[in-house]
Amino acid sequence: MSNASTSPVRRLGNRGPVAITVGILVVLLVVFFAFASVYADILWYDQLGFLNVLTTQWFAAAGFFVAGFIAMAVPVWLSIEIAYRSRPVYARLNSQLDRYQDVIEPLRKLLTWGVPALLGVFAGLSTATRWPLAILWFNGVPTGTVDPQFKMDISFYLFDLPFFRAVVSLFSAIVLLCGLAALITNYVYGSIAIVRRELRVAKAARIQLAITAAIYIALQGVSIWLDQYATLNNDTGLITGAGYTDVNATIPGLQILSLIALLVALLFIVTAFTGRWRLSLIGTAMLVIAGLVLTMGYPWVMQRFVVDPSERSLEAPYIARNIELTREAYGVADIDASPYNAATDATPGALRSDAETTASIRIIDPALVSASFAQLEQFKQYYAFPGELDVDRYTIDGKSQDSVVAVRELNEAGVGSNQSWYNNTLVYTHGYGLVAAYGTERSSDGQPVFLQAGIPTTGELGEFEPRIYFGENSPLYSIVGGTSSTKPVELDYPASSEENEQVYNTFAGDGGPKLENVFNRLVYALKFQSEEILLSDAVTNDSQIIYDRDPRERVQKVAPYLTLDSDPYPTVADGRILWVIDGYTTSANYPYSKMESLSAAISDQPQPASAFVLDNVNYIRNSVKATVDAYDGSVTLYAWDEDDAVLKTWQKIYPSNVKPISEMSADLMSHVRYPTDLFKAQRSILGQYHVTDPGSFYSGDDAWVTPNDPTEASDATKYQSPYYLTMKVPGADAPAYSIYSTFIPKATGTSSRNVLTGYLVANSDAGTEAGKKSEEYGKLRLLTLPKVVTVPGPGQVQNNFNADPDVSKELNLLSQGSTNVLKGNLLTLPVGGGLLYVQPVYVQSTGNTSYPLLKKILVAFGDQIAFEDTLPEALDVLFGGNAGVDQPTNEGAQPPESDPAGGSGGSMANPELTKALQDAQKALTDREAARVSGDWAAYGAADAALTDALSRALSASGN
Repeated sequence: MSNASTSPVRRLGNRGPVAITVGILVVLLVVFFAFASVYADILWYDQLGFLNVLTTQWFAAAGFFVAGFIAMAVPVWLSIEIAYRSRPVYARLNSQLDRYQDVIEPLRKLLTWGVPALLGVFAGLSTATRWPLAILWFNGVPTGTVDPQFKMDISFYLFDLPFFRAVVSLFSAIVLLCGLAALITNYVYGSIAIVRRELRVAKAARIQLAITAAIYIALQGVSIWLDQYATLNNDTGLITGAGYTDVNATIPGLQILSLIALLVALLFIVTAFTGRWRLSLIGTAMLVIAGLVLTMGYPWVMQRFVVDPSERSLEAPYIARNIELTREAYGVADIDASPYNAATDATPGALRSDAETTASIRIIDPALVSASFAQLEQFKQYYAFPGELDVDRYTIDGKSQDSVVAVRELNEAGVGSNQSWYNNTLVYTHGYGLVAAYGTERSSDGQPVFLQAGIPTTGELGEFEPRIYFGENSPLYSIVGGTSSTKPVELDYPASSEENEQVYNTFAGDGGPKLENVFNRLVYALKFQSEEILLSDAVTNDSQIIYDRDPRERVQKVAPYLTLDSDPYPTVADGRILWVIDGYTTSANYPYSKMESLSAAISDQPQPASAFVLDNVNYIRNSVKATVDAYDGSVTLYAWDEDDAVLKTWQKIYPSNVKPISEMSADLMSHVRYPTDLFKAQRSILGQYHVTDPGSFYSGDDAWVTPNDPTEASDATKYQSPYYLTMKVPGADAPAYSIYSTFIPKATGTSSRNVLTGYLVANSDAGTEAGKKSEEYGKLRLLTLPKVVTVPGPGQVQNNFNADPDVSKELNLLSQGSTNVLKGNLLTLPVGGGLLYVQPVYVQSTGNTSYPLLKKILVAFGDQIAFEDTLPEALDVLFGGNAGVDQPTNEGAQPPESDPAGGSGGSMANPELTKALQDAQKALTDREAARVSGDWAAYGAADAALTDALSRALSASGN
């Protein structure tokens, strides 16, 4: 009986140590998981050579957490402790307060320490995330430029003012909470009481609360004083920055109000010692009234009755400030703007002086030929090319050649049913090779002509490391380099048609943390939730684990202060495939500069207005050029804009992380280009800020926008992207690799005109001298079109192409049967004294293995149009048989061999295709003539002939 009654107790008692043990194990497991994540980060940064980035962030965040915790917890604790220690010992309290004390007293010590600690944690977390503000202020570098209102160096607004306002805000919150804590404690313990409807405050409580109030109001006075500088960044009126009303009413009002706040703070100090609240309370009321009058009432009166009647003249000096500083902040202050009296009539020989430009016109569209690259150069399903290719340039036979380029990256999905942890992690580890096609050439049947291609890779680019371990579509992680060179397991590239065996390789670089011991393997097994990392016998002490392989991600992690361009591009330089990424330093605190949403400015899609934009900027510089080695993932940062104060400041924070431009090789320098996103942001700003006259700017009668892409579907709205071309711009001494965009008038109401108003181009050729960029690089030129001459815009030209009866007839012919017509990028070139439009036209069958073939070239000059097989032919037709162009047609170039993986590779020089198309054209003409005449027998015969011709054409083209 006794055993039965005590056994449950014994069983419950035995569970205690087990529960404690399980709890300890759970805590240790959680701690180890956290430690594993931290340790993996240490290994990753250390291997890459940027461990100081991680440690600086950690130490700064930890230091500011401690500072924020102490700054909040200690004053709040002192406020509670002072109020408690100065309480009246024999205070006569009411029954309600007695009950409060009965509840609080047992918890007093916990509350005295716990409340400040809790508030300190929140303050610490807040300050820990804002450490960059303080560290930028401490290391801030002067710009050497002052603002036009207060004559302060611009660095004050970039570094000092944000920090000062954050500090004042933090201490205002601390003092406010101290006052609230003191008020509650004094009330609970009787230092503040209401006796017979009369408020009684003990002397100690009066001194504490009055001094706290004085400090708080003094801080508000400092905040108000700082607010006057913030008016230079206001974006709520006609312009960004202080206007007439701000300068003559708001700023003086803030200065006066700040002094009033300091006087009221002194009144509270007097109250602390005299016990008279009347003057301080009256002063506080007067401060509120003065605030309403000086910051709202007086400015409203001035704006309504002084500025509005004469706004154009009174605001002119401040509009001029806004224009000047906006152009400076976005790097367009030195733009070379000049009128361009564009001709609209094509005259014989007009292009003779622009022969170098017309010979460099890129007819291969990187947005359309990805499928061509895939069919001709993919080889296996486990390789892939991006949907839109990149444009670069290489020196071939001593001449710069614009090229369409892409890397052949690994596509794990293409492994199909053979996917397993072993295959995905150890065998299929990398892509192979860079493929490049001439931008100005095509084969006889419309395929790209490759200057670098094949597996193993061969071509004009010489010897270089072709393996792609780090790319935009690399696997999550791979384990490489751990097997013997005599028994490699990493698939290097597939066998060619003459060979039966695959080629394997072992990674020989330094690309990731080493799995040199069991502990490291356990850490990464936890990180990637994969026990195979720990258990597989293929993972050795020499193995490396490579992850975070996207080039943008790698650069962002080692340079978190940079905003990165959205379009990294691959290039071959110094015997390596390098990803080149442009990095920007930005700020939203540049005085008098227009605020822009960076994401909206660089987007090709119109962005709806949003009140919650998180990437507003009004200052941007392309301060860093970064490279990521596609083989070993090494990251190199070069200080491209060495005059940028923001970059100089970050270089003081992260010393030695950014190399000087003098260390950039000549080979890499020759492939650096003007960045796309910066150009888009500048294009967005210049739509309004190309106007430098304040009166015209105020009227808004000459605002421009980027035209919509005319090749998009009619129901889609997309801005026309800027394009890279080698051309000679009017006013330049020689042709240069450039990026350009066009402008049309901004629509007003329902009125819109698709005529050209401006042509913006930036020199994108950094030169070929090691460590020194060309003086012409980055030079912006803006050609302004005359208002009295109508120069068709891209949309109007595309409409002219579509409406031309001869063009329509040939396009209908090309789209007969199972083929589609694809219109390539519509390029605009300032040549021949006017603007020449060039558009490649592709034909693609609807088969699964089809790809676009470049068949025709559309050109336009003014309202005149030509549509021919080659660009020189089209230009000769357009310019009356004498375009003045001596350009090789490259029509004799042979296309690559067909895809070894089984995809259609098209045909070689193919007279059968030409003859079939000619027969189809004749049959179509005969059929239309028979229909008009009503000869239905002849109509049937012509229709049969057309069907036969199209069938022969499709068969000859390989589709």
